Formats: sequence, C-alpha cells, structure tokens
Amino acid sequence: MKSYVAKPSDIQRNWYVIDAEGQTLGRLASEIATLLRGKKKPTYTPHMDCGDYVIVINAEKVEVTGKKRKEKIYKHHTGFPGGLREITFEKLMAKKPEEIIRHAVKGMMPNGRLGRQMYKKLKVYVGPEHAHKAQKPEIWTF
Repeated sequence: MKSYVAKPSDIQRNWYVIDAEGQTLGRLASEIATLLRGKKKPTYTPHMDCGDYVIVINAEKVEVTGKKRKEKIYKHHTGFPGGLREITFEKLMAKKPEEIIRHAVKGMMPNGRLGRQMYKKLKVYVGPEHAHKAQKPEIWTF
C-alpha cells in the first residue's frame, strides 16, 4: 500500500467560525491549531499546508482555569539591554484580548516556515462581528 500525499492542486480550504465565548483557552487553542494544520482532514499531509481558515469571534470572553487570570504572565524582549517586558493575563485581556488567543495558538503550531504559513490563516476578532462574510464560513462546534 502507498501513503497518500496531497498535491497543491488537491487541497481545498474551508472557512470556519469559532465562538470563543465561555471556552477554556487551552482547549480552544488546540482545536484551532488542529484545524489550521488540517489534521481533521483525511487528506492530511504533514509536510504541506492542508489546513483551513479559522475565524475566532468573541475573543474577550475566553475563560481560563485556576488562578491564571491573576498570575499568568506574558513576557517578551524588546532587543535592547534591560528590555524584558512582562504583562499579566488580566492587563493583556483589557488591552488586546485577541493577542491572548493568537499567542496560545502560535505555541501549538510547528516551528519554521510551514508553521508560519499555517498561522497566517488565523483571524481573531473582539466581539461577534467579523469581516469575512463573503467567504461564507461554517460554524465549528466542539
């Protein structure tokens, strides 16, 4: 038997809408990463981008468990000496709630060119409205 390898001409990309309201952050991010990679499709090929486009709405209503709301810290470095910057989950949620979902999903994607290419198909919005009505996205529930 031969393994199936998808050709670029065979790949079909669908659009899915996921409502983040009341969802746990990690479980939501793993489901989004699976859709972006295309692992739910029978034509999945690990070295190709077979995934779908994912639109996440209501990013500000995502939930976390335990004490993460107060204690979880996001860090980044500016590149300058002494440039380590920290922000708590609570403050980032008030400033840019869509970045919390983007950060969680990015950590579940493969590293390298392929992962970056897959990650570009993620669209995250604060609130219930999105700008992709023309693509006729399907609602994804899990």
